[in-house]
Amino acid sequence: MHENLDKLDSLNASIYIVSGDSPEQQLELHGLLESQFGKSLPFVSDPDLELIDLFEMKNGDSAYRGYGMLDEDGRVVFHTINDHWGEQFDQTLKEIKKEYTKLNKE
Repeated sequence: MHENLDKLDSLNASIYIVSGDSPEQQLELHGLLESQFGKSLPFVSDPDLELIDLFEMKNGDSAYRGYGMLDEDGRVVFHTINDHWGEQFDQTLKEIKKEYTKLNKE
């Protein structure tokens, strides 16, 4: 997924990686991603899975893999559970852009 980050540049949106990992674990991963790809998205630590639950992506004590979008008021616009979203990035980006366009028309 990180090799495709430039494809997100056309969106006027803040983009984050949310996980239940601790800030220390996320900092380590962020550093590895930056060293491998030259950049990384910022991470949000959600150890209590509150944001993940808001996106209806809570899977017991962990989170499903996937992506979603919040509007400016913090309401979930959509979410998609997909273990392979990063590998299927063109399809993922198509859905994100479709939802982003709908949101900006309202």
